[in-house]
Amino acid sequence: MTIIRVANANDTRLDAFCGLTNHQLRNRLDPKRSMLVAESQTAIRVALEESVEPLAFLLDERRLQTMDDVLKDIPKEIPIYVLPPDEAEKLTGYRVTRGALCAMRRPAPPSIGDLVANSKRLVVLEGMTDASNVGATFRNAAALGSDGVIVAPTCADPLCRRAVRVSMGNVFRVPWTFAPKPWPNELMGILKSEGFSCLALALRNDAISLTDVRHELGHDARIAFFLGAEGPGLTTSVINACDKSVIIPMARNVDSLNVAAAGAVAMWELFK
Repeated sequence: MTIIRVANANDTRLDAFCGLTNHQLRNRLDPKRSMLVAESQTAIRVALEESVEPLAFLLDERRLQTMDDVLKDIPKEIPIYVLPPDEAEKLTGYRVTRGALCAMRRPAPPSIGDLVANSKRLVVLEGMTDASNVGATFRNAAALGSDGVIVAPTCADPLCRRAVRVSMGNVFRVPWTFAPKPWPNELMGILKSEGFSCLALALRNDAISLTDVRHELGHDARIAFFLGAEGPGLTTSVINACDKSVIIPMARNVDSLNVAAAGAVAMWELFK
């Protein structure tokens, strides 16, 4: 491994970590150079396990030892920049990331056709602009048996820094891709042609409980479960295009949960 000690956080060699926005990282002139930044030791370890290509590391001096098992196998041409602790803390988010960042090559998503063909249980996200909710939903999807996630054009990027960190790297474990346009008609046509039952989590008068719909569909059903944004939920066009609307039965006059929590409950019931 090649360790390069950097005196301060303003060094231009660190621009990928602290000088570029998520949009700039993703939208390089050459798509093959598009990047992401994984924050935290956990997310970095998962990304490397899933064969995401590292480009450079940026570590607090104190993290060299705790990540030695990972760094010892990193090729010499990949720089490992190391900052003294006081300089590391100047970088936004460093206390959250606990002093470990890795710039990585952005992996290409599978085609929508391949993802749908190879899946039985899918989660579809619409309008989820909060990256923390996106990350939490991917963590739930990994833990609760989703075969893949489809992301509408109106969602936050699952590979932005916050989503990667909140997911604890599970955005690299769960296959996912962007939904085709026009949204949602093109995707609905693909899903229904492949025999998926499309379910919308929505507070509608005609919605049925998750337990009832699971018994109704049976254990062999192919299910695409749609989740909307925190607050407004799914759009009317998506709800109307789905086969059924479903709800989580709740107590004490509570009508909703945080979207990531609601998604976890629904995945547990629908995918078990």
